[in-house]
Amino acid sequence: MRDAQAFYRRSISDPDGFWGEQAQLIDWHVPPKQVLAQSNPPFRRWFVGGETNLCHNAVDRHLAERGEQPALIYLSTETGEERYYTFTELHREVNRCAAVLRSLGVDKGERVVIYMPMIAEAVISMLACARLGAVHSVVFGGFAAHNLALRIDDAKPCLLICADAGMRGGRAVPYKHLVDDAIAQAKCPPAHVLIVDRGLDPEMQWRHGRDVDYRDLREQFSDAQVPITWLESNEPSYILYTSGTTGKPKGIQRDVGGYAVALAASMKHIYNAQPGETMFTTSDIGWVVGHSYIVYGPLIHGMASIVYEGLPIRPDPGVWWKIVQDHQVSTMFSSPTAIRVLKKQDPAWLKKYDLSSLRYLFLAGEPLDEPTSRWITDGLGVPVLDHYWQTETGWAMLTLLPGIEHQPVKFGSPGFPAYGFNIKVVNELTGQECGAGEKGVLTVVPPLPPGCLSTVWGDDERYVNSYFGQFEHELLYFSSDWALRDADGYYFILGRSDDVINTAGHRLGTREIEEALQAHPALAEVAVVGVHDEVKGQVPVGFCVVKDPALIASAAGRAELEQSCIAKVTELLGPVAKPHRLHFVVALPKTRSGKLLRRSIQALAEGRETGDLSTLDDPNALEEIRRAVAQ
Repeated sequence: MRDAQAFYRRSISDPDGFWGEQAQLIDWHVPPKQVLAQSNPPFRRWFVGGETNLCHNAVDRHLAERGEQPALIYLSTETGEERYYTFTELHREVNRCAAVLRSLGVDKGERVVIYMPMIAEAVISMLACARLGAVHSVVFGGFAAHNLALRIDDAKPCLLICADAGMRGGRAVPYKHLVDDAIAQAKCPPAHVLIVDRGLDPEMQWRHGRDVDYRDLREQFSDAQVPITWLESNEPSYILYTSGTTGKPKGIQRDVGGYAVALAASMKHIYNAQPGETMFTTSDIGWVVGHSYIVYGPLIHGMASIVYEGLPIRPDPGVWWKIVQDHQVSTMFSSPTAIRVLKKQDPAWLKKYDLSSLRYLFLAGEPLDEPTSRWITDGLGVPVLDHYWQTETGWAMLTLLPGIEHQPVKFGSPGFPAYGFNIKVVNELTGQECGAGEKGVLTVVPPLPPGCLSTVWGDDERYVNSYFGQFEHELLYFSSDWALRDADGYYFILGRSDDVINTAGHRLGTREIEEALQAHPALAEVAVVGVHDEVKGQVPVGFCVVKDPALIASAAGRAELEQSCIAKVTELLGPVAKPHRLHFVVALPKTRSGKLLRRSIQALAEGRETGDLSTLDDPNALEEIRRAVAQ
């Protein structure tokens, strides 16, 4: 079928037939008895009764046909290390790791937290968990001890895997002391910590009886063969935490069979990739893009995947394009933020290397502006395709489908609804569908297709309330993103409708940052909003009411307090969450009922009109914000 619209329509009108065909793209130990069960909306189950395994589909099933083909290519421009694993070698390493994990009590259904830099062992650990039927929860290495402790207590892991340190910009970034701090804070600490010691942190402390050296145990199990644990399609595969507006992270729970089928289909239809080729995704395994398109997607499809530790401009701004040339990359996946960073460099770097192998560059993570899209398209001379998705969906919701049909790019738009996603743009207040050109909230009519979240880990009620509780008259998945559809059917994403900031593709809850700031003894009240930024899309900016106005009587006092407060956020949440700026004010604008006027604060911070202020309690508070921004 070469008609993208017909392909899409069939996925909506005949989900059983459509997804039954896509299910043939993976291996099943026991074939599914039913494609879709949805007796209790918004919950649904895909490929009911089928038994499969992510590790088997990513590794074992390729051994006979492509065992000696590259599977994992680890490159670090920080340490200069390069390692190559064929599917056969990756199979051997995953078995060793699975045996190590099993010896430490990891079994089917147990949780394992992985807090690792971008090294091969991180991917191997994920695959080993999948092999055992364990549930992995990868935590981004940029998060501080407090954030890690919250995730430990929610997942209740039997094991935590970490490295002594990562590397960034030529400097070691120690991890282990953060793990020690997090476990000290946690109410449900793991029994063991498995450490990949890279020799980067000579001051690392070992805790006797709890900490285990991966290198030593790996030697003990060098010839291990660990059988696959087959899982029913709807059993959990992993937990990935994302920011929520309540301040408590949400554990996105993914299934096994639906996720495997969705990724296998996406590699074919969305990325138009071929087995035996190489994919280079520049994300981190701590984010959903890393899960889906560094680890599981390419490997399930029989491709080689590049794991890159390093920056896009070190040792020079041509490093990514040299990787494309040296490893004959056919499919590349990055973010608009990364391209805007490269846009500041000499465009000659885009022409220095042979990019003839590169078929597409895909971008996602935040809205792609037209100037950046045109710059990278002209510079590379290859198709640059925007597409839109969320941690919750696991793969693209809006996309062009080069694997089905070539469709024209419209700058600023990620394209059309992906197969399986019955998308509507609706009025946020009424739930009525918007017409062409009308701004509304992007929603999905259930059932969500395979690969999307099954629930929130341990909290079905939060799953329903957070994602399906916005409209009384109709059950709709609420994306929390503003969007519009033009007269040609192209969709445009306009930004968040809630209090989550999208900064460089990272979702940060304003509530989390506010709570971290309020831990500073000098602050009485705080409001954090997302403000437009040319490079990162949005950055967090805080407006703080101080307890003692004398602290901000001078410019030097304000600067000192700002640095101290930012340091508190970095301490509690990590550098990824630190505010871009803090402004100190006497009062925050609120309604007469006491509700904070966040959107008015954000408008002033971005130099826009504030909109309706009929419910404003104290006009002076808004002037305070205006003066602070002007300063």
